[in-house]
Amino acid sequence: MNFYSVIIGTELLNGRRTDAHFSFLNSELLKRGWEQKASFVIDDKPSFIEDIFNLVKNDPDAVLFSFGGIGATPDDFTRKAAANVFTAGNMEVNSGAKKAILEQFGDEAYPHRIKMADLPLDAGLLKNVVTNVPGFSLEDRYFFVPGFPSMAQSMIVEALDKYYPSNKSKTRFSLRASVGENMLIDTMKTIPSNIDMSSLPQIDGDKRATIISIASYDENEAKKYFKVFTDFLELENIEYSLSDV
Repeated sequence: MNFYSVIIGTELLNGRRTDAHFSFLNSELLKRGWEQKASFVIDDKPSFIEDIFNLVKNDPDAVLFSFGGIGATPDDFTRKAAANVFTAGNMEVNSGAKKAILEQFGDEAYPHRIKMADLPLDAGLLKNVVTNVPGFSLEDRYFFVPGFPSMAQSMIVEALDKYYPSNKSKTRFSLRASVGENMLIDTMKTIPSNIDMSSLPQIDGDKRATIISIASYDENEAKKYFKVFTDFLELENIEYSLSDV
């Protein structure tokens, strides 16, 4: 699966608040063996939100976590944007969400808070341990949570534990070679695209080094292509050491 995060909030982009969602989601994904494919921090403009949701929707293996914009104020556009993109604009009063909101606020749910029960058609619910106003999900792979980390984090854990609890683990091998990246480019080109390869240059004055990392869900494949680098370095008498980066 390809995991995406969309963090909605102009106040993040203008510096009024600091994001806490990316690091939490990333940590929860990594501990389960998953990785993010992309993360977007965007302002809360309806057409732009829909553009990003459509980009994610076009990936048949996408899992989306969207943060923010599901409240009841005039600048909360996410519920409608999600409906426009994922349910052909169809929305309904979600009975479960309505019940939770009424249990929490009673008569004070009207006239505004109750609008948070207007959700895309056939939405599932994510429990809010702070205010009881739920987040929601679509197709068990598009998840929409509040912008408040105290509310969002338990929803993230709930969704991952239920639908994406674990993935096959990757085997990774890394080394630090006492040479610049340029000397390793031809070797890099021999690594097939299904292998996770990264190159991290290091510069310390006139000294250059490169950290090469090879990873695969197939341990034998990881060993095979890591050996391509070690064989080259040994052939060229280039010093290297194993790395844990």
